[in-house]
Amino acid sequence: MDFKLIWFDSLGAKSSCTLVTTPDVKVLIDPGVAVMHPTFPAPDSAKLGWLQEGRLAVKKAAFEADIIVISHYHYDHFTDFDKEIYEGKIVLAKNPNEYINDSQRKRALRFYEHLYEAFGENLKKVLLEPKPGEWNDPFYELRIAQARDFGDYSERREILLEKGRSWFLKRREKWKKYKLIPELELEKVKVKFADGKTFKFGDTLVRFTRPLFHGIEYSRVGWVLATVIEYGGWKFLHSSDVNGPIIEDYAELIIREDPDVLILDGPMTYMLGYTLNLINFRRALENVLRIVEETSTKIIVYDHHLPREPKFKERTSEVWNLGKKLGKKVVTAAEFMGLKPVILSI
Repeated sequence: MDFKLIWFDSLGAKSSCTLVTTPDVKVLIDPGVAVMHPTFPAPDSAKLGWLQEGRLAVKKAAFEADIIVISHYHYDHFTDFDKEIYEGKIVLAKNPNEYINDSQRKRALRFYEHLYEAFGENLKKVLLEPKPGEWNDPFYELRIAQARDFGDYSERREILLEKGRSWFLKRREKWKKYKLIPELELEKVKVKFADGKTFKFGDTLVRFTRPLFHGIEYSRVGWVLATVIEYGGWKFLHSSDVNGPIIEDYAELIIREDPDVLILDGPMTYMLGYTLNLINFRRALENVLRIVEETSTKIIVYDHHLPREPKFKERTSEVWNLGKKLGKKVVTAAEFMGLKPVILSI
């Protein structure tokens, strides 16, 4: 089994696109690239240049792939729309009908309209009637996060969790009313919704987690899928956007999986004091320190979200230092490729 880092934030545009190759199949995970945010300290011309480079790299990788994975519907994780990326592929994607927020649902509808039309089907004609369901609140699966003592922050946390539960219940009522986007099987494309499922290609297993919060508990940004690929005793894990992970149970999941290679997104240090408070930032650091120390993982690519501001290494120094101490390869994607992260070169 082999893997190739296609494009990541440390190369100058937002992405965590990775190509994994086994003797059975080639899997391209999250074929999307987005331009850096306005406060990223580079000229717009440079940002647009990295965006175009990233898009070309993703498209080139897609020509090689048999399978396209879409962990969620943010534009740094999927492309809407380039027919050549999806033609002839099996698309294993986050279910767009449940465990999804409003903005991602709109993006998913637009994407599947484009995808189905490109391959000869009219999505509006094949939408299914709503299917009432009682979706479980995923917070109650987080046994470690629930049991953690947050000290003086506990009361504030409980208020935020209650607001989150209310938000979740409103989303659940919307899911009951959604016209359902169906899976698709045409001559030149096949779409399967992957949440919590395992797919087998020869001797290769491609597994997906249940929907995970995109960051903190009840993150309004929605849910994502992490991807695990196994072949011949070798294991690869791509975390998607768990932001650290902030949630202790997601760190435990990674430790249990104990992959040989881990593609791990980090906390949004450029949003410290805004959408990321110091308590949750500290949680993310503690969790990744556990992952580095308690797994036998040989390579940890610690990149997505992190190299968007110049102090990211300083703010997460404990992680890099622990990796060195333990003799583990904890690196950004750029460093893995023998390059310097763009943010440190500006």
